[in-house]
Amino acid sequence: MKIYTKTGDKGQTSLIGGTRVPKFHLRIECYGTVDELNSYVGLIQCQEIDNHAKQVLKEIQDRLFTIGASLAADPEKSRMKIPDLNLTDITLLEEEMDQMNEILPELKHFVLPGGNTVVSYCHIARCICRRAERLTVQLAADSFVDDKVTIYLNRLSDYLFVLARKLSLDAKTDESIWLPRL
Repeated sequence: MKIYTKTGDKGQTSLIGGTRVPKFHLRIECYGTVDELNSYVGLIQCQEIDNHAKQVLKEIQDRLFTIGASLAADPEKSRMKIPDLNLTDITLLEEEMDQMNEILPELKHFVLPGGNTVVSYCHIARCICRRAERLTVQLAADSFVDDKVTIYLNRLSDYLFVLARKLSLDAKTDESIWLPRL
């Protein structure tokens, strides 16, 4: 199988279902941003972090592929069976955040991104996740998007923030708090 098809050389691509759209189409932007997010999650996952976090991140990567496939499908023409995103996937993120928050100090200030490399990667992924969520909400205004997709992206950005705090604590790195200049 060749990786190149030449079918996109004129700025068009196909959705699952065969519909041809310009590469700047909002649906393409949505799943492209989810793919970018997935790459950053992979970058976090291959750092020196605890095995439990690595396992959860691997699950997240799988769910992001599911979301990408869902977003890549023409909701009116696709007949392909795409894996389901389940409410339990959202619950997993919530439970993981609850467990991490049990050991984290109370959040009393805004936290500036940074502190160490893996924490910075988490914050970059969080920002990309928020962008994916905004784009997906925009797409959902005009086209079908499973509600669980936007909910999952919303929770995932929260999870990435809490994970950044947890990894900062694990590395004994002080959080950089924002103290506004008044």
